[in-house]
Amino acid sequence: MTTFYFIRHGQTTANTHYIKQGIINDERTHLTETGKRQAERLAASFDISGCAAMLVSPLARTQETAAILNAKAHLPITLDQRLVEISYGKWDGQNNHELERQHPDVYDPILHDVLPSYVKYATGGETFDAVVARVADFMAAQTESYPDQKIVVVTHGFTVKAAALAVLQPRDPMSLPEPDNTSVTKITQTAGRAAHLWYYNRFDAQTY
Repeated sequence: MTTFYFIRHGQTTANTHYIKQGIINDERTHLTETGKRQAERLAASFDISGCAAMLVSPLARTQETAAILNAKAHLPITLDQRLVEISYGKWDGQNNHELERQHPDVYDPILHDVLPSYVKYATGGETFDAVVARVADFMAAQTESYPDQKIVVVTHGFTVKAAALAVLQPRDPMSLPEPDNTSVTKITQTAGRAAHLWYYNRFDAQTY
């Protein structure tokens, strides 16, 4: 059984301006000072020294977070394209509040986040199902590569949610909000793909 500790990156400038980051990778998507402190606090409380490796999205915000988390543990790091954030297509880099005002029919009114149907307006946007499929493929591959080991996965809000959706397969994907910055989500998976979600969006996580 492989244990995954999925960690969302720290706060970015784009987060503070309610920008849909998607796969943009520019000055707006680097960690803020708050984001760096969030990662430092997690590093101080979450002992990853017993893990086998750290798998990281290649975008800057996740690599910055991973570097802080790994400063003492010195785990081997591998970048994996399957861990990038969902791409909102032409909506990447746009203000979320303004998009919701323009297209309220594709937004959840409580979460203020896009519904799967958002792709009818966002040309080039990645579907929820496509993200779930690539994250499920990632977990299956790592279960083979790291059997009976623990690994740390530093990635993005929707990507963590997609991992949880792959395990839970809820009728409504909006029943699961995206996790917070530098929260931890624990998932285990066997070679036979039997998977369990142990906790989601936690800040008091332990590696057990």
